[in-house]
Amino acid sequence: MFMILLALFITIPLLELLLIIEIGSQLGYGVTILVLLLISVAGAALAKRQGYAVVARIQDELRFGKMPGDSLIDGAMILAGALLLLTPGYITDTVGLLLLLPPVRRVVRPFAKRRLRRALERKTIRILTPDEPYGPESDDRPYEPEQRRKELEE
Repeated sequence: MFMILLALFITIPLLELLLIIEIGSQLGYGVTILVLLLISVAGAALAKRQGYAVVARIQDELRFGKMPGDSLIDGAMILAGALLLLTPGYITDTVGLLLLLPPVRRVVRPFAKRRLRRALERKTIRILTPDEPYGPESDDRPYEPEQRRKELEE
């Protein structure tokens, strides 16, 4: 996984730079920068609107006693899309904008669920619950305030 991430962190910025240079040579560098700025501003507005909508949906689902699984996954995709829009470049902006569109999220959601389920089964991630906020087998539990106070008094 580390090697894949390393390759992505090297390859994507190089591709972005090459694409910006190519588009800049075709359209002019001023237009290229202006288009990137407009995409970012439009993406930020869309991210804000979609973010508020998913938060409202999560609140509604919780109010009616329903677990907001799909809404939480949508929220994660909106966050990822917004973060991609912060990175200058046409590739990341395109992927970021796509993640902000509800029809695209509906298509990506089953893939995200499978990945999440697989990670839970492999125990590469944990979901913490109120009953066991630090996990069932965690040795790194923080001190409870009362316990910590007693230790400090001794």
